[in-house]
Amino acid sequence: MEPLNQPILDAANYRLRPFEMKDAEVVREASADPLIPLITTVPTSGIAADIRDFIGRQHQRLITRSGYSFVIADAGSDHAVGQIGLWLKNVEQGRASVGYWVGAAHRNKGIATQALDTLSNWAIRQPELHRLELYVEPWNEGSWKAAERSGYTREGLLRSWQEVDGLRKDMYMYSRLK
Repeated sequence: MEPLNQPILDAANYRLRPFEMKDAEVVREASADPLIPLITTVPTSGIAADIRDFIGRQHQRLITRSGYSFVIADAGSDHAVGQIGLWLKNVEQGRASVGYWVGAAHRNKGIATQALDTLSNWAIRQPELHRLELYVEPWNEGSWKAAERSGYTREGLLRSWQEVDGLRKDMYMYSRLK
């Protein structure tokens, strides 16, 4: 089976592109965030080897066809500010899930909305996908507002949906249809 081919997507002031080793600093910053490592695969340590392994795993997703992991980079400077991914676990059923994070210093600037809108527009045009899903904790207003601004519809509250930091958490479920 052929690996996936990852495009570079223009997201207005940002670019969605594959991770590079020069993006280690944004991963290190995210590893110190109180939430990001709890709900993503970002390492909890800022150790260089763990960060290299994380970046390597993002490329491995293409080889295993499990998804696309993009760094969100400033279009002018190419400086990484976050991550967004399209995860293909349920692609056989025409579904994919989306996840994203933005570094603390870059939040509340519309970056997640731009990245999510761009990735979603690209993803929903893929012939095998009919539904995009994302899950957001109810307290994370910035994230669910980005989803709504990007055309996602809140379908409901999934009670005790996911374990986060050893506790079962409720999640809002959002979808965007073809």
